[in-house]
Amino acid sequence: MSKKIAIIGSGISGLSAAAYSASQGNEVCVFEKNAIAGGRARKFETSNGYVFDMGPSWYWMPDIIEKFFNDFGFSTIDFYKLVKLDPQFEMIFSTETLSVPGSYEALKTIFESKEKGAGKKLDAFMRAAKYKYEIGMKQFVNKPCHSWWEFASPKIAGSILKLNLLSAFRTYLNRYFSHPLLRTLMEFPVIFLGASPKNIPALYSLMNYGGYVMGTWYPMGGYYELIKAMKTIAEQQGAKFYFNHTVEKILSEKGRVTSLVINGVEQNFDAVIASADYHHVENLLEPGQRNYSEYYWETRTLAPSCLIYYLGFSKRISRLKHHSLFFEYDMDAHIESIYESKSWPDKPLFYVCCPSKTDPNVAPMGHENIFLLMPLAAGIDDSEAQREKYLHEMIHRLEKHTGETGLLSSIDFKRSYCVRDFISDYNAYKGNAYGLANTISQTAVLKPSIKNRKCSNLFYAGQLTVPGPGVPPSIISGKIAANEVGKLKMKNHEAIV
Repeated sequence: MSKKIAIIGSGISGLSAAAYSASQGNEVCVFEKNAIAGGRARKFETSNGYVFDMGPSWYWMPDIIEKFFNDFGFSTIDFYKLVKLDPQFEMIFSTETLSVPGSYEALKTIFESKEKGAGKKLDAFMRAAKYKYEIGMKQFVNKPCHSWWEFASPKIAGSILKLNLLSAFRTYLNRYFSHPLLRTLMEFPVIFLGASPKNIPALYSLMNYGGYVMGTWYPMGGYYELIKAMKTIAEQQGAKFYFNHTVEKILSEKGRVTSLVINGVEQNFDAVIASADYHHVENLLEPGQRNYSEYYWETRTLAPSCLIYYLGFSKRISRLKHHSLFFEYDMDAHIESIYESKSWPDKPLFYVCCPSKTDPNVAPMGHENIFLLMPLAAGIDDSEAQREKYLHEMIHRLEKHTGETGLLSSIDFKRSYCVRDFISDYNAYKGNAYGLANTISQTAVLKPSIKNRKCSNLFYAGQLTVPGPGVPPSIISGKIAANEVGKLKMKNHEAIV
C-alpha cells in the first residue's frame, strides 16, 4: 500500500531517502527550511562571479556514490564529469611539504623513501584496509543497527577479528609505520570521522583505502553537481520538494506520528523520515515521545564544528594545489583543544581548498576561489573578532607556503561561517559540523537509533545516526531509513510494525 511520507530536510541523507522512498511507489514530500537543497552541501554564488561549495569538498569512495546512481539506472557521468586529482593533495609540515600522488605506486615510492620497508608495509596495510572496505562499506554500514544480531551473518561474524572493531586506529597504525610524517599522513583521513585517531576504531583504516587507493576526485562545476543530480533523480521518482518550509512540530497519537505543523499549517502523513539534526527533531516532539534525554546528548562525543572562510582573490596564487593541509604544528594539541579543553587552538591546523586550480568556472578569469577550514570544538563561542584573528593566522601561513605577499589586500570577496551559523542554518546541536564522532563507544548499535522507539512510523537519517558522518555514509543512511519505512504495513493509514 502506498504511503504518504514526509522527509524533513534536503541534505544528502534526505535526498537519498526521498529518491529511494519515492521509487517504492510512495507519495514523498520533502520539506526544507532553506531556499535550496543540499543542507551542509549547499552552494552560493556571488555577484562578482564566484561559485562556492559551502560544505563537502573531498570526493572519496566514488563507487559508493556511483551505486546510488546505478540503483536508479544512471551513472554519475549522466550528470557531471569527474576529474581525478593528481596530486591528490599536499600536506605542509614544518620541515617539508609532502605531495600525495594520484598513483598508488608513486605513493609507495614516497613511503619507501621515508622509511625502509614502508612500501611493502603500505601494501600490507592497504590489503587489510581493502578487506575492511569491502565488508565495512558494502555490508557492515548497510545495517539499520536495531540489534547486534544483525551482524551475525557468517561473513560478517567471521570477519570481526579482521575488522579490528575494538582496536584503536593509532595503535593499529603504529604496527606498520614509525616515521612521524607517514603516521600523520595515514591518520589524516580518519579526522573526517570527527575524533582523535586514539579513539577511532581501526575498522576505519578503510578510509585510507577509499582515499589513497581509489583516489581523490572532483566533480566539474563543484560538489553541488552531486546535489543537483540527486534531487533530479528524486524528482524523477515522483518526490516533491518544498523550500522555505519549516517543520515546527511533530504531532503523534497512540504511538505513531499523525501530522506535522509546517509554516503554521498541519499536514497529515503516514510516516516521517527526519534527516534534519537529530537533537533538533527530537525537540519537535513532546518529551514523552523522544528517544533521548538532554543528559544523553550532553554526554555524547560530538565531532568538531569548524571555522570556514569563503574567499575570492583578485589574482592567481602560485604554488597552491586543489587541496592543501597545513599541519606545521602538533595534531594532538589541536585535537586536545577540540575534545578536552574545548577552546580555540593556540597553533591550529587547517585545510585549504582551491577548486579554481581545477575548474575555471568557479571564479572570474584570473581570480582564485579559496575555502579555508579550521576544525573547532562544537559549542564554542565564535565572535567576529575570533574569526578574524584566525583568518589572519591562516593567510599568513598561506603566504609563507606560496611565497605570495599582500593576500589580504587581494581579497575581493569574503564570507565567514562558524558555530552560530551551523546552528542558525541547520539547527545543528551545539553548532556541530560533522555529527557524532565515530568513537568505539559510538559505533553501529551504540549510535542514536535510526528508529523512534515511541512512534512506530518515525525514522531518522543523517550524520547523527547510522552509519555516521560523511557523504557516502549519508547516502547509505537515507537508503536504510527509506527501506525501514518500506517495511511498515498500513491499515486504514495507520502504521503496523
